[in-house]
Amino acid sequence: MSMTSTLLESFAKHPQSRTFIPVVDMHLHFVDFLQQTDGFHTKTHPKTGEKVVGLLESMEEGYIQKNVVFGLPVKKKWEFFEPVKPHYYLDDDSKAIYWPSTDEIVASHYLGLSEEESHRIAPTLVGFDPTDMCAIDYVEEMFEKYPFWAGIGEVLLRHDDLTNMTLDEVPRANHPALKAIYEFCIKKELPICLHQNSTSVASDLSAETAGPYIYLHELREVLETHGDDLCLIWAHCGVSRRVNHVEYHTMVREALLEHKNLHVDLSWIVYDDTICEPRKEDTDPHIPKTEWIRLCEDFCDRIMIGSDLCGHFSTHGKTIARYNTLLETLSEKARLNIARHNAERLYFKK
Repeated sequence: MSMTSTLLESFAKHPQSRTFIPVVDMHLHFVDFLQQTDGFHTKTHPKTGEKVVGLLESMEEGYIQKNVVFGLPVKKKWEFFEPVKPHYYLDDDSKAIYWPSTDEIVASHYLGLSEEESHRIAPTLVGFDPTDMCAIDYVEEMFEKYPFWAGIGEVLLRHDDLTNMTLDEVPRANHPALKAIYEFCIKKELPICLHQNSTSVASDLSAETAGPYIYLHELREVLETHGDDLCLIWAHCGVSRRVNHVEYHTMVREALLEHKNLHVDLSWIVYDDTICEPRKEDTDPHIPKTEWIRLCEDFCDRIMIGSDLCGHFSTHGKTIARYNTLLETLSEKARLNIARHNAERLYFKK
């Protein structure tokens, strides 16, 4: 079984399939790592005859009011020596390559929506190599071609094993090629979402005596350089596979205190692995730790939730319903801000 199938199975076992209040999913990839998608509208698979759930139907089922949609800037290769076709970046040892056509896929599907449907979707641009000094040219051209982009991201920078699997230079938040992208976002008043691991997967941050977050300075340099002008969303709070710390909430709190326009999302594995207490079974409820509840209350105007699904949406409602226990615990102001108001403010301005 592929790693993506294992992850989706764990989401599918969640006992709830709907949030108790309407939410905005601010982190969903419209395509998977092969650049395939189930699309916006539900259909019947031409070969199997099975129902393929489109994003809009999954949103209805999950009480998801609106959705911020990313492409995926890289495509996983199926290399000739691998006997099984991969679907996730960790399914085998094949490399990943940058894939600008991901934005054309998102754009073509978005243009097929009705006016009412399009108001529920915020498409973002991401199909560029973040180490290419010419990346800004592509961004400017794509914004001229399709003026509807609501932001940039999720830009994949330091990202556990995916970094080593992606051909070309190591991407990082303070790479010179991204300077012009940040300036573009400031000028256009656009949010940018970055996946930037706070540290290396080789660093042991599990003990009280853990060392420093060795990649955090790269993100801090961007925030210090651009001040409060750049609206930056730190995907998963910088958590990734094998990236954790017993006092991780302290580092996130300090970053939010220091940088007034820094936002974070709680999507993907950060919620299960870091924010909530360990669960024995996938069907057990998610119980947020007290320190993270305090963090959400104190910075409720800069925290959002997301599914981080990739191209396939049958588990969408269950994935988002994981957050019910967190939202139920929060005050009404924090609950509404984190569930939808923050994402609406940043991505649904029109």
